[in-house]
Amino acid sequence: MPYASVLTGYGAPEVLTWTPVALPEPGPGQIRIRVHAAGVGPTDLKIRRGDLRQAFPLPPSAVLGFEAAGTVDALGPAVTAVAAGDEVAALLPALGGYGEYALASSWTAKPANVGSADAAALPASAEAAVGVLRQLGLTAGETLLVLGGAGSVGLVATQLALSQGATVIGATGPRDEEFVRELGAIPVRYGPGLVARVRDIADVGKVDAVLDAGGKGGLGDAVALAGGPARVITLADEHAADFGVAFSAPTPDRAPDALDRTMPLLASGELRLRAQRLLPLSDAAHAHALLESGQVREKIVLTA
Repeated sequence: MPYASVLTGYGAPEVLTWTPVALPEPGPGQIRIRVHAAGVGPTDLKIRRGDLRQAFPLPPSAVLGFEAAGTVDALGPAVTAVAAGDEVAALLPALGGYGEYALASSWTAKPANVGSADAAALPASAEAAVGVLRQLGLTAGETLLVLGGAGSVGLVATQLALSQGATVIGATGPRDEEFVRELGAIPVRYGPGLVARVRDIADVGKVDAVLDAGGKGGLGDAVALAGGPARVITLADEHAADFGVAFSAPTPDRAPDALDRTMPLLASGELRLRAQRLLPLSDAAHAHALLESGQVREKIVLTA
């Protein structure tokens, strides 16, 4: 019988328990993946705490995890163009990544030169970055401010926006300024005085759009810099409505092609990801505790 980190209730990280579960059976259009790696993201923590229980209700004994990479183990009816033994990466809107097996309804082939941890760290960040850049309607020659420019989503969004010919300002902490600069963006320090610091940047006339990937309370500054909330979108600030800002959540039509678009860039070295810390797949509770404590800056990936 396979194991998974089961959510036994809302609360502290300890509610995630490594326990035997039934082997999931793929339905029409689904594949079953033998999980090699699963990404842990900030939304996972909010779901576990119960912060999103109204917007994201869960069945009893749910298994968290929005992203995974592994080997195809079984095919459901009407599945073509993939075979048992193929290595894939998948975004899992219905969750399930924190287990030895997961079901996926969409997936992308994992190139041989991309490790399982990198493949598992990409799906959710790529979907969010590609989706929000489209929603913002960013075009070449415009200036994008990314709040949380050194985070998992912020890094992907920064690189994609730069490749589209935009100027990118990345708001981040002092430890990540040089990394943001290496990507080709303009680093700026988060915190009080952000508006003045952005306006002081030479050669940047105005901010055309803002992507808030950090959720650290910078929406007031974002609206001021963008001249209103119309082209400000947050992925993480639950107070968005107070500022008239759109909150972008994953939907099937936000960026269904995001993983197909970004996986080749990762394989070619054109796309860089945040540094990772690897923990055993059975250690999801510890991963959540580390992230909430602020002891790690890396993306945590659970590995089999």
